[in-house]
Amino acid sequence: MAHIIPFAAYRPTPGNEEKIAALPYDVYNREEAAEVVRENPLSFLAIDRAETGFGPQVDTYAPQVYERAAALLQQRIGEGFFLKEDKPCFYLYEQTFQGRRQTGVVACASIDDYLDNVIKKHENTRADKEEDRIRHVDACNMQTGPIFLAYRQNPVMKALIGQVKDGEPVYDFVSEDGVGHRVWVIGDSGTMEQIQNCFADIPSLYIADGHHRCASAVKVGQMRRQAHAGYNGREAFNYFLAVLFPDEELCIMDYNRVVRDLNGYDGKEFLEKISGAFAVERRGETPCRPQRKGTFGMYLEGEWYLLTAREAILTDDPVEGLDVSLLQRYLLDPILGIRDPKTDRRIDFVGGIRGLGELERRVHTDCKAAFAMYPTSIQELFAVADAGKLMPPKSTWFEPKLRSGLFLHDLEIR
Repeated sequence: MAHIIPFAAYRPTPGNEEKIAALPYDVYNREEAAEVVRENPLSFLAIDRAETGFGPQVDTYAPQVYERAAALLQQRIGEGFFLKEDKPCFYLYEQTFQGRRQTGVVACASIDDYLDNVIKKHENTRADKEEDRIRHVDACNMQTGPIFLAYRQNPVMKALIGQVKDGEPVYDFVSEDGVGHRVWVIGDSGTMEQIQNCFADIPSLYIADGHHRCASAVKVGQMRRQAHAGYNGREAFNYFLAVLFPDEELCIMDYNRVVRDLNGYDGKEFLEKISGAFAVERRGETPCRPQRKGTFGMYLEGEWYLLTAREAILTDDPVEGLDVSLLQRYLLDPILGIRDPKTDRRIDFVGGIRGLGELERRVHTDCKAAFAMYPTSIQELFAVADAGKLMPPKSTWFEPKLRSGLFLHDLEIR
């Protein structure tokens, strides 16, 4: 069973939400983050990426960066840009993008559920990335970026969400990237109890996006437990900020690959090499987006090709059967010599939100070939996590991204 609780959020005062709400800290490099903050000083990115307040001579992970994040957050609260809810509540957060709507419950999830694998993972985390967010959360004494969790849809929960959305939202705006955002506050004790009971009947939650933020939040909670030996489990640091979405509403986009060279082969030789594991069909100049699992679009020397995995390489294994695994195991590794896509600089990854035109552009500038992937499904993600396995890197790209700064979880003990 999944254990979630309501919380008294800090959230933007009405009228400031559109300026404050920011994309997650990790979708930007330092220069991009600095540009966002220059254009909009109220963006929460100024707090999530506080190095934007310093010149390039200050290291991104310098102590004064985290000190600035904490000071700026308290300054913004003191200046009235945020209010604190007067009692614990749940919230609904609806996002609308490209004609599709997803609505999540904003709550605090249990770090024990994470440690006990009730909240399941599908990818590894890096210690350096964890350390950055541990220091940020610890300095600010707040969790500022929600974890994107998914659950198998529940008809009772769906009905409850519909009832809440009959009321007036406290926020309703469209961000500059065209995503609509609406938020409702759920303060009625009876509705909150029903929501908790629904999730108590859901056996597993799944991290869709935000593995590093989640691991960091859990480790801060563990640090606070060690520092407060008499903790009773009800303290705020025993929980982390999350938005929980039903699987039926979620969309995973393609996460495509580009490679910088053909490992010494010319185009003809390369096509011959890959034909052993993949049937190759020339499609000409018309962009080729794969329409089903086991197929891949490839852009090479100004032409598109459809690659279809041959029957002999297909498998029902939840990890080895993923399209990203098939491409890695039967093309990228044995033919192009790209053994570890996490570290090999000859490969790069392009989120599906950028479109196939971006793959063509990369091949015409700094790459030799591009591979358009069929998106990993949410059911495949669940199957990998349920098997206790991990996906290859860059397997999933979720859109739209959750905004930071709309909900802040105060860890309280200072």
